[in-house]
Amino acid sequence: MAAPAGPAVSALHPVLGHEELRASLGRAYRRGDLPGSVLLHGPRGIGKQRLALWLAQLVVCQEDESSPCGRCGPCRMALSLEHPDIHWYFPLPRPKNASGDRLVDALEIARHRELAEIRAEPKRPSWSDEIQALYLGTVTNIRAAAAKRPSMAGPVFIVGQAELLVPQEASQEAANALLKLLEEPPGDARFILTSSEPGMLLATIRSRTVAVHVPPLRIDQVRTFLEEHLEVEPKVADWAATLSQGSPGRAMAFLPDEGEPGPLEGLRRRAFETVVAATSTDPSAGYEVAITFPPSGARKLIDLFGFVEEWLRDLAAAAANADDLVFNQDALARLKKHVAAAAIDPVRIPDAFPAVERARELARGNVNPQLVMSGLVRDLRRALRPAAIAQPGAILP
Repeated sequence: MAAPAGPAVSALHPVLGHEELRASLGRAYRRGDLPGSVLLHGPRGIGKQRLALWLAQLVVCQEDESSPCGRCGPCRMALSLEHPDIHWYFPLPRPKNASGDRLVDALEIARHRELAEIRAEPKRPSWSDEIQALYLGTVTNIRAAAAKRPSMAGPVFIVGQAELLVPQEASQEAANALLKLLEEPPGDARFILTSSEPGMLLATIRSRTVAVHVPPLRIDQVRTFLEEHLEVEPKVADWAATLSQGSPGRAMAFLPDEGEPGPLEGLRRRAFETVVAATSTDPSAGYEVAITFPPSGARKLIDLFGFVEEWLRDLAAAAANADDLVFNQDALARLKKHVAAAAIDPVRIPDAFPAVERARELARGNVNPQLVMSGLVRDLRRALRPAAIAQPGAILP
């Protein structure tokens, strides 16, 4: 019997958008057609993990509806992140001075600490300056929880950003350990994986989950979220929403914090500086960019390279006088200035993208960031201005 109705005490913000997808998932679950292992994939920061928590809440809800009631006891515990059979795992920084069993315990302590912080502030950007991963110790904790009898209902395991099972010092060991659990799930256990880069998952993991694409939100939905839930002033909300690509988590990471640019705005600016250096004939330009980066922590560069690709696309649009196709409209005047000063040929710009991909692979291999950035600027210059490489010139303004 369902618990008496009462006010829902929630540590989570309401699910934003995805109404049609939620309705479809709800109907599939009530028909008994929802697979035991689901992979929610789509762009970063669009609410995949919140959607996974919604789906887990639906599984434990006592009402026989296609969406969680939000009032019964299990729903209330799910909303406050306290349901004993909903287990949410996500990437974490590697605990210092811990290995073996100590690392397993330290990761679980760190997870509970992070859950407490999410309860206190659930609305947060989807980007962090810290290197995070899903370590083998995390999967060990998942296996241990899966081996226990559920307290109330069949357990639900959520693994957020599952692609980070692979790029770590343990290589594919953590991913293989999770694979074994997906192959032989205990009892009525369900698994919901989320990923913004499903191609990085082991093919065997993808084959054992049913992929469900989660699309970006509309820009107006992101703008409304910023204004109503975060009380961002309309002008700033419009700017961040325009840059969000339909991702509230991305939009939040552009917002200034105590007068300083948000983490993604900082990356966007550094990526622009990189492209400017690549349009210069000054041989020292790449070096001057490279030395602004630390000599370690190359994986932090991966998000930067996405912005470099955005600027290259914008450079092509500006050079082709297709100004309405420029994504970074707030920088259109600067783009046009650089196109004119460097005589950029838009036909050459596609040749620059392989250089970015090479730099990305080097960063994943944890090569010295200064070497990666110096090489990137050199390779971009070769692609964008091959005839001007040996000629003297000045850094573009």
